[in-house]
Amino acid sequence: MQLIAIISSMPFESAVILSCMKRPRHHSTAGKTVHKGQVSGVNVVLMNSGIGKVNAAHSTTYLIEKYPVSAIINIGVGGAYPGSGLKIGDIALASKEIYGDEGVIDAQGWDGLETIGIPLVKVGKKRYFNEYPLNSIPPSLFKGEKRMPGCNNKITSGNFVTVSAVSGTQKRARELERRFNALCENMEGAAVAQVCTLYKIPVFEIRGISNITGIRDKRKWDLQLASENCQKLTLDLIDVAFHVPGEGKRPRGNTGRTV
Repeated sequence: MQLIAIISSMPFESAVILSCMKRPRHHSTAGKTVHKGQVSGVNVVLMNSGIGKVNAAHSTTYLIEKYPVSAIINIGVGGAYPGSGLKIGDIALASKEIYGDEGVIDAQGWDGLETIGIPLVKVGKKRYFNEYPLNSIPPSLFKGEKRMPGCNNKITSGNFVTVSAVSGTQKRARELERRFNALCENMEGAAVAQVCTLYKIPVFEIRGISNITGIRDKRKWDLQLASENCQKLTLDLIDVAFHVPGEGKRPRGNTGRTV
């Protein structure tokens, strides 16, 4: 039976999924807790990586090396770019992850790793610099009777940007949005995608929108709504894409706030 790995940076970003896990078993490695059990009859291993690229790469590598992982789902909250059309509570699905600040800065501005000429990853003849394609999750997958009742927030797919320093000004947010034609930014996704590319493991990424980038007014953020909506859609993805016919499915309507 397949084993799906779920990675979030912080515990609150995966608490709903953990509460749905049957027969969970727990152990720790490098100060991080790993949870293993079943969700909707699917074998799942769940790990909170901690924030940032190094933590994300470490956790992804550990799970792939330790377990026979069939696919990885990277989940969490993210900040939407001002022109994305996304609102707090909406969901973004990654079609591509892009390192937004690896490269070169000179008098003409920023340029990516191709300027240096050394790829981060080589798989056969394919060279990867800043950009990593992800496995697609079409928004249409969540329509119809399999979609969670009451889900009326927007679900959009597009490019994600991974940064070491999140955008704290409108100028920076709009600069990255234009440069990469991106929906939102985060601090881990490209590192997870890079490791999955190395190991040739399918990877999906789902982000709940907690804030609009550019103005760091935390009074306008909603981390709880964003993380809950993201997790509920992740549970739907497991039901729809990975559920084994004949196995028990997750009860509907018992996970708190609706999407």
